[in-house]
Amino acid sequence: MRAVVVQGGKLSVAELPLPEPGRRQVRVRVTRAGICGSDLHVRFAADASAEVAAEVGYQHFMRDAHRVVMGHEFTGVVDAYGPGCRRRWRRGQAVVSLPLIRHDDGIHMTGLSEHAPGAYAEYLLVAEDATMPVPEGVDPDLAALTEPLAVAHHAVRRGGVGKGDAAVVVGCGPIGLAVVLMLKAAGVRRVVASDYSAARRDLARRCGADVVVDPAVRSPWDALGDRNGLVRSATDLYGTGLDALHALQRVPGVPWWTAMRAGERLGAGPRGAVVFECVGLPGVIEDIVTKAPFRSRVVVVGVCMQPDTFRPTMASNKEIDLRFSFCYDPVEFRETLRMVARRRIDPRPLLTGLVGLDGVADAFERLGRADTDAKILVDPWRAAEPAGHDAEPAGNDAEPAGNDAEPPGHRQ
Repeated sequence: MRAVVVQGGKLSVAELPLPEPGRRQVRVRVTRAGICGSDLHVRFAADASAEVAAEVGYQHFMRDAHRVVMGHEFTGVVDAYGPGCRRRWRRGQAVVSLPLIRHDDGIHMTGLSEHAPGAYAEYLLVAEDATMPVPEGVDPDLAALTEPLAVAHHAVRRGGVGKGDAAVVVGCGPIGLAVVLMLKAAGVRRVVASDYSAARRDLARRCGADVVVDPAVRSPWDALGDRNGLVRSATDLYGTGLDALHALQRVPGVPWWTAMRAGERLGAGPRGAVVFECVGLPGVIEDIVTKAPFRSRVVVVGVCMQPDTFRPTMASNKEIDLRFSFCYDPVEFRETLRMVARRRIDPRPLLTGLVGLDGVADAFERLGRADTDAKILVDPWRAAEPAGHDAEPAGNDAEPAGNDAEPPGHRQ
């Protein structure tokens, strides 16, 4: 079969053996794979990522010297079962899967380990237990977005966002845009999105952001306005407490401390915004901690590969909550697929390109140097484009792979 391999930062198309499914594994014929921002980072920083992975207990993360097939965002159709499978779906059933697979030597991250080749290939192996059927009628372009959208779903849940909260998304790349989609799906009424790129600001509008700002022109914190009891200074915070004391002590028959606690339970009193850091560059956390309203919750979703600093005393003075978000759980993954199938979210604005395997290297370069793209998908069966041909936008015109599609003959 054909696949894109990376080694020492270089991407190339190679012929590889057709993978044979092991115990409780399914071979999937890939119909779409997404190029993730983490793939762009890991391409040139695999060793650094592997060191961090080893520190948290995963010893098999890809390294620069390894020859790896990346791609952990994907959809495809069932092609063959290994021994011990329950064979829950017919051959040709469209599926998605958590990008994790178990071998004899342990659990591996699909597309991020030399032991678990990913979806920049015509075929890949998945764990049957981690695989889920794609509902009838869901375009493969959209099914392939289940994984990155699940990352955003988890981040929004980590933020504990309520419908009445003010939410700020800093950075409108693919994950930032997905967070905007998930915030609106959760019913959040006030979403401010901030990005320097005009193209990405336009995508944020299309994803449902209520206010979109260029931070070079207008601060996202100013765009929040004075709504929702947001506190901007220490004197305002102290004054709020004194004003509450003065008012509540004038209420007969109710101790002021009882009334104050009751008000807190009902959502009264100072509150902050819920901020999603989706940039992943040094200095962004410090900027958010310094400028966000008091008592804000900051969910760090962007992956910063370099050491970073912020001032803990600033975070303490403002009682800022810092929460870091990385992945998702199986239920969140399934919930995300259902949201797409039931059209609770429309992620089509994220789709800005479609390439075949021969176009993956150019797509990586395009994503690394430009700010006009969000998500470029890979169709492993797409014919090679002539030299200089731009990636075709994905979306409504992409040919769907129906659940009854019969895979063509295997390419060895």
